[in-house]
Amino acid sequence: MMNKALTEIADKIIQCQRIAITSHLRPDGDSICTSLALYHMGKSLGKHVEIINKDNTPSPFNLFPDSGCITIGSIPPDKFDLVILLECANISRSGQKHLGNYFKINIDHHHTNDFYADINWVEPEAPAVACMAYDLGKALNIIFTPGISNHLYCAIVSDTGSFQFSNTNTRAFEVSYHLTEKGADPLMISEFMFHNNSPEKIKLLGRVLSRLKTFYEGKIAVITMFKDDLIDLKLRKEIDSEYITTLARSIKDTQIVLFFKEMKKNTFRVSIRSRGNANSAQVAEHFGGGGHLHAAGFTVTGNYDNLIKDVPEKVASLLKKKLNNG
Repeated sequence: MMNKALTEIADKIIQCQRIAITSHLRPDGDSICTSLALYHMGKSLGKHVEIINKDNTPSPFNLFPDSGCITIGSIPPDKFDLVILLECANISRSGQKHLGNYFKINIDHHHTNDFYADINWVEPEAPAVACMAYDLGKALNIIFTPGISNHLYCAIVSDTGSFQFSNTNTRAFEVSYHLTEKGADPLMISEFMFHNNSPEKIKLLGRVLSRLKTFYEGKIAVITMFKDDLIDLKLRKEIDSEYITTLARSIKDTQIVLFFKEMKKNTFRVSIRSRGNANSAQVAEHFGGGGHLHAAGFTVTGNYDNLIKDVPEKVASLLKKKLNNG
């Protein structure tokens, strides 16, 4: 039986002519590639579709030949019939300010969501929002071209950490199987995502890992990236740094990684990646953030030397019971 929200979304897309797609601040591979897939699906239906994100597209996704389809900026207040928000727990998560009068569709696979839209389709068990977009494409009777299939496959690979993260499940492999049947090229996607680093990105890796600190008998690892690192290496601030976190999380016995990224003086975005019983979302929510069981984030302010001690201590106290059982 088809999901009621999915049916309603498909019907609404058919009814509308001018559609905007946006995703969360600091967009990731899942939201970016899914946006591009939905863009091409809409175009195949004869719709006018625009992707408008508040923040820039990070590397390597900005190297996609059709990444030029993505506009960086604000959605105007009266241009579209419909706005689709991907992976946005609430409207503020999109960074968009003029959505009040729009019919809104909320498509998300996170546990935390405010169900703020006219149609809300939230499936926390979905491994990636791309898997939901695949179902939407089927509901719309879309022809899955190799281009659409590559975008959705890339989104799944990105959000599951190349099928290593805890959100990897049967559905991830099932949809990936169907996408490869329809023309997705796994080797090309792997080359694009994982073998496309510049020398500067590898130098950044060295700098960040040189600051590695461990706490709680090695169960918590902390790494830091300062703005000066990006300036010195002439890297854009939107660089995808997931590869650094993944490597830090591979340390034996480490259950949780806190990646401090300096946004401005005394303000740090902390990305959390965990495994086992360590709940990233629980930690993030304590600090006013949110996310998945094993991938989340929050923002903290204060003196760095104090934060680098206080935050891990608080995380240890929050997770002590689970880490001991991990």
